[in-house]
Parts: sequence; structure tokens; C-alpha cells
Amino acid sequence: MGMKRCSVMIVMMLFLQQQILISRAQLSSHNPYATSCPKALTTIKAAVYTAILKDRGIGASLLRLHFHDCFVNGCDASVLLDDTESFTGEKTAGPNNNSLRGFEVIDSIKSQLEAICPQLVSCADILALAARDSVVALSGPSWAVQLGRRDSTTASYDAANSEIPSPSLDVADLISAFSNKGFTPKELVTLSGAHTIGQARCSVFRGRIYNESNIYASFATSLKSNCPLNGSDDTLSPLDSASPVSFDTAYFKNLQANRGLLHSDQELFGGSASTDAHVTAYTNNPPAFFADFATAMIKMGGLSPLTGTDGQIRTNCRKIN
Repeated sequence: MGMKRCSVMIVMMLFLQQQILISRAQLSSHNPYATSCPKALTTIKAAVYTAILKDRGIGASLLRLHFHDCFVNGCDASVLLDDTESFTGEKTAGPNNNSLRGFEVIDSIKSQLEAICPQLVSCADILALAARDSVVALSGPSWAVQLGRRDSTTASYDAANSEIPSPSLDVADLISAFSNKGFTPKELVTLSGAHTIGQARCSVFRGRIYNESNIYASFATSLKSNCPLNGSDDTLSPLDSASPVSFDTAYFKNLQANRGLLHSDQELFGGSASTDAHVTAYTNNPPAFFADFATAMIKMGGLSPLTGTDGQIRTNCRKIN
């Protein structure tokens, strides 16, 4: 009997330990700051709206920050860390260097939150909320952001270079890159719909407008004036030329007309039946796109977060405590 009781107790202890680990790995669908920092969400929203009033393009940048954070070792605010003696951060990696922006907006939000509730709201949660608020401010859908992320104490230059999908990828490689993060071809199309807002640098799409055939001729010609063959790499063009600062379905209509700015964008239509159908479905159905985008963003925001006692709550999003 003693041996049996001991075995039962061991099993129960292992079960409880497993449940604790599971609970630590979960984000909360309820606002954990409701009592500890009741003004947190309204502070973030107000700061995002103020930033967008000054620069409507910043909304797309804040959304992109969240994406580039989550696709590199999970949603842990590692993308915000500056280089240190012990690691090279993600800011200077190929997909991010001279491309990501919005860091000052996050800095401002963090300073405001530290003034009213010190070391309570993580930088990773700020990124997730700022992304949602940016989409809403630009006439897009809202969603209930799951919260409870904590911040990493390191970053990975190498992972940023290898895990963020390149705008030069063909559709098969895009499907593979998103599948590696647990997303279906439909969710690839859905999340790519974020390109209904924002801009891209000339260096990213120059090869497409001068070398590719699946591009509407007059569209390519209009882009060449702003992106000459031997000109600056840094001139910008909107990802969605029809409505660059409005979150809508024009992006998908552009793809059907061979007006995708990036090679990876246009690959979603004409490259594979598994993505063509979803582009077509979204073109004239904004409610479906909005609903699916909200669901996909919640899923993306849950990529390998640090929770429980893992990581830390940084007081400065650019450096560890």
C-alpha cells in the first residue's frame, strides 16, 4: 500500500507540475492590467492615434514591428533591443536594417506607462496592442489582444535574417516559411493583406519592375520614375497604390490586376491555386477579410510568448534591466 500511495503522489505531483507549465505558457484573453494598470490600454491607444495623426504611415510601421518581432523566436519584444557586448540585435539584420521604424513611438508609450505603473506592462504586449490600435485607426478590424507576454533578455541577428520571409520568395517558399510558424496558405494570404497599408523601399522591388513580366506595364512604368535602375535604394512607394493609408481589400484587387509591388505579393495570385482562391475570395468581401485577419493576428500574437516567470518586464524597451 505504501508503494502504491507513493506512486499515486508522484503521478499527482507530475500532473500538477505539468499544469503549472501549461498555465505559464498561456496568454490571457482577459485584460491582466485591468486592476494593476487600468489606464494601460487607453494610454497605448491614445499614443498610437496621436502618432498616426502626425504621420499616417506610422500605423503600418507599428503593425510591421509586431510581425517582425513574432516571427523571430516568438512575440518577446526582442526586435526592440539595441546591440550589446553579448549579442547583436535584430535591428541591423537584412529584413530590418534601414527599414523598420516606429521605435520612438514605442519608447514614448513605455515612458508613459512606467510613469503611471512601473514595470508592469511588457514591451511585447505594447507591440501587440499598438499593432491592433494602428489597424483600427486606419479603418481596419479590431480584435481582442491576448495579453501577458514578457520580454526577452536577448535577441538574434541570425534568426532575424533567416526566419523573416523575404519579399523575393516564390509562393512555394512563402507557403513553407509560414507553415514553419504554423500558418496555412489561407493565413499566409490573410496576413499578407497587411500590405494594404505601408510602403516599401526601391531596393526591395526594383528587380520586379525591371525584370518581371507579370506586372501591369503602366504600373511598372509609373514606379520606374521613382525607382530608377541606378538610383537611390531608399525611395519609397506604397504597397497598395490604390489606398495606401486605408486598411481595406484594395491590395487583393491590385494582385488580380498584376499591380502587386513586391515579388512575394504578386506570387500570391497567379503563383498557386492554393493562394489564388483566397485572394479572389477576399477581393470583394471586406467582412470576410477583416474577420480572418483578426483571427490570424490573434494566432500570430501567440507565437512562442514568454509568460509566467520567464523573461522580464523591461523598463526601457531598448535594453534589458
